[in-house]
Amino acid sequence: MNAHSCLPKLLIVVSSLDLTQPFSATPAWWQLLKGLYEIGTDVIVTPYQGAGIESLWWRAESNPAYWQGEVFRLGRALLRRLRPPAPPPDPSQQSANAQGGGREGLADRLTRQVAQTLIAPLWERHLDSILRRHSDTDAVIFLTVPLNHLRGVAAEIRRKHNKPILYYDGDVPASLPNLRGFASGFRMYQGADLDEYDGFISNSLGGLDMLRSLGARRAHVLYYGADPDVFNPLDVEQDIDAFFYGHGQEYRAEWIRAMITEPSLALEREGRRFAVRGTYLGGLGRAELLPYLSFSKLRIYACRSKLNLCITRGAHASVYGSSSSRPFELAALGCCIVSNPYAGLELWFEPDREIIVVHSAEEALERYRHLLAHDAERQAVGQAARRRLLAEHTYRHRARQLLDIVREYL
Repeated sequence: MNAHSCLPKLLIVVSSLDLTQPFSATPAWWQLLKGLYEIGTDVIVTPYQGAGIESLWWRAESNPAYWQGEVFRLGRALLRRLRPPAPPPDPSQQSANAQGGGREGLADRLTRQVAQTLIAPLWERHLDSILRRHSDTDAVIFLTVPLNHLRGVAAEIRRKHNKPILYYDGDVPASLPNLRGFASGFRMYQGADLDEYDGFISNSLGGLDMLRSLGARRAHVLYYGADPDVFNPLDVEQDIDAFFYGHGQEYRAEWIRAMITEPSLALEREGRRFAVRGTYLGGLGRAELLPYLSFSKLRIYACRSKLNLCITRGAHASVYGSSSSRPFELAALGCCIVSNPYAGLELWFEPDREIIVVHSAEEALERYRHLLAHDAERQAVGQAARRRLLAEHTYRHRARQLLDIVREYL
């Protein structure tokens, strides 16, 4: 423990700090880092992609491979325009237990080999320099960076500085080799060595045994949460009946049809307004596509809606206790949340009192009609969800839980 504080001082390698880039977890990492600051933790942050962005809550270090990353990002975007990725699979045909998704294609293998040859040495020198300048750092955490791009870096840093090295994967189980991951991401476990990290942290309780089977020495769970200062309810007119925001239909096309497409068609005759904010969601029936104006605009959209739909991807929903950001964000906003079936949801919210779960398009239609006709009942569900969030699921809670994990290695 560093001499100036009773709290561990952390060096965190984060996937990105740039909110303009298409990394859906970046807002969550901002909130977690802010939570660490709020409980008094000294944090140094350096991004794997994009520039090092200074903030009120952390000290930023540069990205040692910034221009190489930009060249790769632009080249990858051009290649995808010329040769778009294959359409996502229907989740009804690919579950969290599906096999064969772990095969590494030629492009992934070449990317990994180039990264290990050219990028990993830059990162080893960069982290060595930071730790020499900040010798009172207690632990290093890699936060959902491409695991196999930096093979050997963690082991070398531990050898030189004798500090615990932890890895937090916030995309379990979709990131694991038995699934293909997301089309926008990397297959990051192929060619990786999990044993070079002292411990793994996961957003998924059910994913811990999967990580151990891949070679993780020890595994811990740290769920997503929400910052109630960021996701604070707004007193605005509710002119939308049901709203959903999210990107891509990967692993959830079936529930998009059941909870948006079919009910929006059925309720159009009753004058009900469905709206969505997102891309690549497939056919949405009579749901209106709202424009993306800023990240903060999503808060306004959610508060304008009487019902907020939480459609969790099948990869997460089928593995027990695999948390995602959306339920916590909507709960922090005091929204009445309607969710598809989600294994382990009761770990965070009580069904029927703090969140509504539907099991079919027919049940969704029935519950929508009932809740839209009973304002007090609908509002009570949202208020109960926010109380639970404030009591157990803020990012200050998560920051304290993360430090508890770190202390096990000190």
